[in-house]
Amino acid sequence: MSLPHIPFTFRVNQTEHTVSVRHIFCIGYTGRNQEKVQAHVDELAELGIPRPDNIPALYPIRLSSLNTSSGIQVSGAQTSGEAEITLIFTPEDSFVTIGSDHTDRELETVDIGKSKQVCDKPIAPEAWPMKEVLPHWDELLLRTEILIDGKWEAYQEDYLSAILPFHEIAAMLKKRNVPSTDAVFFAGTVPLLDGFKFGTAYSMTLQDPVLDRTIQLNYEVKDLNEEKGEVKQS
Repeated sequence: MSLPHIPFTFRVNQTEHTVSVRHIFCIGYTGRNQEKVQAHVDELAELGIPRPDNIPALYPIRLSSLNTSSGIQVSGAQTSGEAEITLIFTPEDSFVTIGSDHTDRELETVDIGKSKQVCDKPIAPEAWPMKEVLPHWDELLLRTEILIDGKWEAYQEDYLSAILPFHEIAAMLKKRNVPSTDAVFFAGTVPLLDGFKFGTAYSMTLQDPVLDRTIQLNYEVKDLNEEKGEVKQS
């Protein structure tokens, strides 16, 4: 029996590549300072968010969650995204881009896995070859701005030196026998500047200051619950 798969097309240096994605995972708690990670886990536990069985944590994600459009639909006002370094593994090569681990924060206090399943995962339609960025991995910069009440606010800004280096992520996946072909991994984020906030739009960038280039990811968030009052009974 063959595994289900979905086609995902992205650009690399203006050339289109298509991979049949068979596996998607979110990798959580990938901070490079694991003492701080444990302290963060403890803080979240006090808020009712269950502790993970393993650190880093792996959460399988539905294939249909990949979203390259300019918007996602959610159910409820307490969802938020985080800029993630995102890895794409094809049979021939590997690439890096930016994605958003958009999550239902209310459901997260009940079941982290389910909280990640119910929201689409925005991903940029452009990527860079992994071999081009590995020599200066720690110098890549993740940045997020969030739209709240019509105003853009800084939400995240830090270098990849804040999270595990690529070789440690790859070693962890191999040790746990996680499929790493035809796969996409939302592989970690940098700290929030001022805690969770819930906005109506996100503007995220992955910046490569060494090669002077940027990948942009922008998307809006539509709460379906807001439409209930707009639907008229026939």
